[in-house]
Amino acid sequence: MNKDLLELYSDYLLSSFSHTTATGLSRMSTGEVSHDKITRFLASEEMDSRALWRLVKPLARQVEGEDGVLIIDDTIEEKPYTDESELVCWHYDHSKGRSVKGINLISALYHVEGTEGSTFPPGACVPVAFELVKKSEWIFDEKKQKWRRRSPETKNEAYRRMLSACKDNRLKFRYVLSDVFYSASENMSHIKEELKREFIMALKTNRKVALSLEDKRKGAYERVGSLKLEPGAVLEVHLEQVRFPLFVLKEVFTNEDGSTGVLYLASSDPTLDHERMSTIYHRRWKVEEYHKSLKSNASLAKSPTKTTRTQSNHIFCSIHAFVKLERMRIATKLNHFALRSRLCLKAVQAAFQELQRLQLADDEPLRA
Repeated sequence: MNKDLLELYSDYLLSSFSHTTATGLSRMSTGEVSHDKITRFLASEEMDSRALWRLVKPLARQVEGEDGVLIIDDTIEEKPYTDESELVCWHYDHSKGRSVKGINLISALYHVEGTEGSTFPPGACVPVAFELVKKSEWIFDEKKQKWRRRSPETKNEAYRRMLSACKDNRLKFRYVLSDVFYSASENMSHIKEELKREFIMALKTNRKVALSLEDKRKGAYERVGSLKLEPGAVLEVHLEQVRFPLFVLKEVFTNEDGSTGVLYLASSDPTLDHERMSTIYHRRWKVEEYHKSLKSNASLAKSPTKTTRTQSNHIFCSIHAFVKLERMRIATKLNHFALRSRLCLKAVQAAFQELQRLQLADDEPLRA
């Protein structure tokens, strides 16, 4: 990896306000870096999750603490007009309830709140691992009677592999936070029994649980949505394929449209009460802020690259650009959007001053 070009390209992603192209970067550098050089950089060796850890390890070591949590979630960057490939293909978007064409990015975000007297502001976030879903296999869908793409690795398999990598890297974290789509029994067992960590996950309302070990042996299960949970209460339950008990709570919340929603949370930690479990899980929202900043501030969606290698390497550079923003946030105590607004203001001021100079130059012949 050419680190000089990585720094240059990621700076370009942060300072650009339109499409990010090799030609655009070459023009910005007034020709000091040719567009061919940038193209070769993006088409070079694959920049993967291990390369990301090498880059972010110093920052992660600076901010890590015993209260650290790992948040794993995925997002889809839609690319409706890009040619389909194993990387740019169709993925089901749960937020929209339909399949969309784009790139599916899975990220492990490390979040630490910070302690009193720390030199770092609270809420430091560092992406420490990522995977891109590549559907490189073709299978025949009997139900729809057509061929479709499939990834050789499921998202849950990638989830467990990313967690194992974080443990192998000796990253300090106690809890793993995930939404309902990663609450598989295999994931729970992997975290608790193999990684020796705790988790807090959302559960679907139709998930079946037993209220005691005796009920579990008898096969007497009931839906999570039918559990009688009092406000502030935590209930011990048992899942069929999980060898340890879970502790479930119910949260009722109000949506923006005024409707009422219900969230069921399950944890492997018997020491957590309702308030503490809810408070820790709410830190999962940081991954949504991360996704938003990647797309809005780090030019994740602004590259017209065409090949799988250049597209994936552009995403790597966008994640590196996010890390740069996080470093600046720590130094300036300004959030990512405030930092981006400052860059935008400076760009507008520079454009305004250049306009004044051009108008003065245009007036000279008239005065003569």
